[in-house]
Amino acid sequence: MLDSADPSSFAWTVIHQRHPALVEQVLAAHPYGPRQVAALRRLAGDELIRPLGERAFDAAAWQLWGAERVGRRWDEVPFLWAESFFYRSILDAVGFFEPGPMFWLDPFADRKAAELTDPGLVTELAALDELPDLPAQARVDAALTASLWGNRADLGFALHSPAAERAAELVVDDSAAFWELFGRAARVAVVADNAGRELLADLVLIDELMTSGRAAEVIVHVKPTPYFVSDATAADVSDCLRRMAAAGGNAARIAGRLAAAFRSGQVALRTHWFWVAPLEIAQMPPDLAAQFAPPAVTILKGDLNYRRLVGDRPWPPTTDPAVAADGFRARWAALRTLKSEVVVGVGEDSLRRLDGDPGWRTSGAHAMVQVSGLR
Repeated sequence: MLDSADPSSFAWTVIHQRHPALVEQVLAAHPYGPRQVAALRRLAGDELIRPLGERAFDAAAWQLWGAERVGRRWDEVPFLWAESFFYRSILDAVGFFEPGPMFWLDPFADRKAAELTDPGLVTELAALDELPDLPAQARVDAALTASLWGNRADLGFALHSPAAERAAELVVDDSAAFWELFGRAARVAVVADNAGRELLADLVLIDELMTSGRAAEVIVHVKPTPYFVSDATAADVSDCLRRMAAAGGNAARIAGRLAAAFRSGQVALRTHWFWVAPLEIAQMPPDLAAQFAPPAVTILKGDLNYRRLVGDRPWPPTTDPAVAADGFRARWAALRTLKSEVVVGVGEDSLRRLDGDPGWRTSGAHAMVQVSGLR
């Protein structure tokens, strides 16, 4: 398992720099009282991991997951566990689950709202008006490209850029195999990543899968609570649909079709405690794993879901993804912008070229469409 002990690693930077800075941003965004301020400052300054408060409803679960980890340094424990517990500790510090004025107040709501209120989004959503005029395959390819790059580039740029022009930035490009996963009227599960622009693009892709006949049913899996700053919750899906509806044009038509699909049950939201637990997909509980069983097609969005999928380990980049993701017995496709060090399935020729840039795994300048699983 990866940890953050190496000061030259991306993980060390997250634990020692990104997390304290994030606490300051949370403090600046909300009118927290002295108790919340003190708890957040303690979380930002502590080198040692403190347990959750005694009233935490999930304290027993975290005691199980954190056996022999609470009380140690943040950089001495597995990186995925440390990140997950840090975000759970933020919710504990601000009283997210406690009755009172801060009950269920998303500490990261300002960051998500900023994307949906960005004036530049007007132009980006207007670019969706071009989709109906594209040939059928070009239309779904544009939606795939936008969903892939949604948390890095604006939606309008992604839709205006042919896949061939972006292919140079893909360290793995299984786009053709991606479309082969879908039979007529497939059952599709989408494990969402970020809210904001990325979720908007994901909704466009879902609409294209439905209208093109590639999917008869889509289940969208979101986080049950705020997590990793921008991870999508059910509230974020609602916010994105309202934003698209308000944009008019084709964006509004897409929102209308999706709203009707939600009402009919063709598209549905699901969530599960697993998505905010410090666990890999191989450890998924049976009740959740059953929702991804073949013949369903699973689309896993983003960097964190990829780390869960293949295991947060220092794999050699040329490792067969079917080997790394052996614990997920499903037909899956991963759409991911690279923002962490974990990567598998890269060809040796590509790896020699990429290793000329020491930051290629974490800069967000590269991405992958990777397909594996049962055919």
